[in-house]
Amino acid sequence: MKRKEFLGLSALAATAGLTLGFTQLNNHKEKTYSQEIEKLKLTISDAEPITVKERENRIAKAQRLLIENKIGALILDSGTSLNYFTGVKWGQSERAMLAIIPAKGTVKYICPAFELDRLKERIIIGNDVRVWEEDENPFRLVAHIFKELGIKAGDIGLEKKVRFFIMDGIKKEAPHLNYVSGDPISVACRIIKSEAEIKLMQKANDITLAAIKIGVSKLQEGMKQSQLAAIIMKAQNDLGGNADFALCLFGQSSAYPHGSKQAPTLKTGDIVLMDCGCTVESYNSDISRTVVFGNSPSKRQEEIWNLEKKAQLAGFEAAKVGATCEAVDFAARKVLIDAGFGPGYKLPGLPHRTGHGIGMDGHEWRNMVKGNKKLLEPGMCFSIEPTISIIGEFGIRFEDCVYMTADGPQWFSQPSKSINEPFG
Repeated sequence: MKRKEFLGLSALAATAGLTLGFTQLNNHKEKTYSQEIEKLKLTISDAEPITVKERENRIAKAQRLLIENKIGALILDSGTSLNYFTGVKWGQSERAMLAIIPAKGTVKYICPAFELDRLKERIIIGNDVRVWEEDENPFRLVAHIFKELGIKAGDIGLEKKVRFFIMDGIKKEAPHLNYVSGDPISVACRIIKSEAEIKLMQKANDITLAAIKIGVSKLQEGMKQSQLAAIIMKAQNDLGGNADFALCLFGQSSAYPHGSKQAPTLKTGDIVLMDCGCTVESYNSDISRTVVFGNSPSKRQEEIWNLEKKAQLAGFEAAKVGATCEAVDFAARKVLIDAGFGPGYKLPGLPHRTGHGIGMDGHEWRNMVKGNKKLLEPGMCFSIEPTISIIGEFGIRFEDCVYMTADGPQWFSQPSKSINEPFG
């Protein structure tokens, strides 16, 4: 993917008048922010959903992989992969609503009879729906489909999130078949993002970073962590995204990567760590920023902040096409170990992996972690977030996601420039 094809945050923010320094952000007026939200919304209002053609191509790729792996069909439970391949969004319940992608033939659906009309409203791929009444066994329908398809022996793939009762029910009705992981099909399809997917993720990242800026502008002495989170969540929605989360941590609680039961109120000089995300057309963002509230940072805060920036940059520079996923973790972690933190996951230091895959799920495959020998490829998307956790003091985390191109990684969100210019 060419960099110029994706409109990054800096361009969006400039269009919207949001390229403000940290001090300016704190001094801006409410009316101005409302105006800026409206301007930025205009720049992201053209998000294009994934087309039917692209979903058809995904299914065609899945079928090629099924044949290559000698798997007769792939079973999809309700959830992300069902949406990815068919465009059907369906919540999980105790009633089985499944899709079957056969190695040859059209997609088949298994649906509760009373839900048929609701499913028909959502189907954009295929029209073969088998229904079951409340007193019937849906898994007999699955076995019948296998028979129709001529699958008399061999492997059937189960997508990662197929629940046990579904797998168990199908096995009881078709015990002559062998049930295996569907990862060679579903993961192989989902892990490499198309240009359309990357554009949607770019939109989501633009929204989240702008919302964090707005949150920073509203920091006040005595504010609760939950109040800041609510501001950022609202801003993500107001900007046109579907707000997913906003973890906001003050002072010592920032040392815990996912927070703690501490609920401090904001004081001058506190570290403020924000880890936030939203979705656009089902595609995720995930960004963390760390600032100091109210006055100049202490020497200690600035020293650790700069070290975190150095570690994140090292991870980015290690993310080369053909490099291993673990190389990203090694590079970022080495910066911290060389500075006297760790080693390994020991505190004070970096207690978790350096990054995770991202796409339609906030956390996907190809973690940047020791032991992951998988190679980086164009189209892969992942976070780079080497937290520095110092229990009893504070934590610093920058998290920005990248997408891999043939020329290396490109940021979805531009990293912080300095402790006083956290938005580049």
